[in-house]
Amino acid sequence: MKHFRLPVFYPILDTGLLARCGLPATTAAEAILEAGARILQFRHKDFFSRAVFEEAERIATLCRNAAALFILNDRADFAALLAAGVHLGQDDLASADARKIVGPGCIIGFSTHHREQLHAADAEPADYLAIGPIFATASKHNPDPVVGLEELRALRAITKKPLVAIGGITRETARSVLESGADSLAIIGDLYPQPLTKSALRKRAEAWLQATGGST
Repeated sequence: MKHFRLPVFYPILDTGLLARCGLPATTAAEAILEAGARILQFRHKDFFSRAVFEEAERIATLCRNAAALFILNDRADFAALLAAGVHLGQDDLASADARKIVGPGCIIGFSTHHREQLHAADAEPADYLAIGPIFATASKHNPDPVVGLEELRALRAITKKPLVAIGGITRETARSVLESGADSLAIIGDLYPQPLTKSALRKRAEAWLQATGGST
């Protein structure tokens, strides 16, 4: 899949965060999709049990019904079973190996954290590249060094692929990140209000869509 356009607002369902807040991932997905999101990533960093796969399967169906892209974090094998895209990190399968599993028509995203990684990833068969953390983030236990807006502007010239910015981005900083060269903003922390309810999450997703000028 080449030369596609990513939605600007790229919400991430973090199953660990949702579990701590007591909101099922399927309910969270419904709220975000009802708000109008057109892409959703399922991020699960613990053991990928059968129950987790079945939950991802339900969310994949919700995305399909909402005409939204569904992306599975890390696991190309499960992504292939769900006819989903896959987002890979530096320690996951290489994009070329993942492509053998998911096939030519599925979206592959790949995370990078600095200039050398972005340059190397540009030559791989990934459809979009992520860069971050742009700002300090609490969503990762051992975050990479902050990229910052100035470096993001410089990195934009390295690739013509869609570039997803991630890490510490808020509604207040969203515009500055887009103006620095990002095509899309992957959001975890500022997506989830406290206390977290389905209604509050839908309103927050709507606010994000407004802050980014819509879903596409």
